[in-house]
Amino acid sequence: MSGFKTIALRCLLALSISLAIPIARDVGAAETAAPPVAIHFTFDRPLDASMAPFFLAAKDGRFGAEHLGVTFNTAAGSPEALTRLARGDSELALVDINELIRFRDKDNAAPIKAVFVLFNRAPYAIVARRSRGIHLLPDLDGKTVGVADSDLSMRLWPALAQQNGINASRVKFHRISAAVREPILSAGQVDAVAGFSYLSAVNLRDRGVPEADLVVLRYADYGCEAYGFAVVANPAFAAAKPDAVKGFVRALIAGINATVSEPERAAEEAASRIDDGDRNLELERLRTALADNILTDEVRRNGLGGVDPARLDRSIGQIAQEFKFRKQPTAGDIFDDRFLPPVTGRLIN
Repeated sequence: MSGFKTIALRCLLALSISLAIPIARDVGAAETAAPPVAIHFTFDRPLDASMAPFFLAAKDGRFGAEHLGVTFNTAAGSPEALTRLARGDSELALVDINELIRFRDKDNAAPIKAVFVLFNRAPYAIVARRSRGIHLLPDLDGKTVGVADSDLSMRLWPALAQQNGINASRVKFHRISAAVREPILSAGQVDAVAGFSYLSAVNLRDRGVPEADLVVLRYADYGCEAYGFAVVANPAFAAAKPDAVKGFVRALIAGINATVSEPERAAEEAASRIDDGDRNLELERLRTALADNILTDEVRRNGLGGVDPARLDRSIGQIAQEFKFRKQPTAGDIFDDRFLPPVTGRLIN
């Protein structure tokens, strides 16, 4: 009789195990089928080839591999992108870090921080014509510079002028629409225009202005220490989904490395997302941004995405020469390095 009981118990045990296995498999399948983390990503301006690393990361499945569902949209400037982020309409955005610094000084501003710096050097520049007698920054004395109302470079002009011994009152600024910035310089109506080096200079060459007649006076070459475009995060999202932010950063780094390795493919992908996009024009734009703003000596030494806190503090001090802070922030108020992989995972391949 005891033998019969033993056999019966063994049968019941085998039956329970066989029933448990499908249940465990069903639970595992449910976990695997969990939807990816949705990220609405906002660019603060119209699309251009400098954003190619994001597009290649998406095309090559890098975001998907991090279990992220990323969609892109654009805003009319950094202030609008930051407002969307603060409202929670976007989880992440690409904005000018210098606008983030000013934004954080507002009443009840959300504690938004940058988590990854794409442009290690700000693209601010004055693009001038040599035929107007301009070769160096001090040559702007007595000249007329076209400036769009939304131009961010003018925010740091006072510090740049002071640092280089330029009498700012002797430089004439002519307010213009951004749409006519390059046309009025090519037509000779002004001596120079303020803008981004990888946009205005490339656009002017495309308009037929001889390259030999163009001089690009990059702020970074004259002592401006500002960083440029950076990925910023909604603080509630970053707190609730830190692994998603880390995954996004890893995917973006892969996208940058792919862009560096295959600039032609990157420019093609960017151009395909731009209305009437010109692959050759975007390739020239991309190469300019990579050389001037992304792959700097600092990045080659220290890796992508991070900041030098002392440099960021100094750049905030340069902003303070034009912008009156109620309480001047520090680098730690603006940049959060917790989402970056180790340096070995951020070096350019």
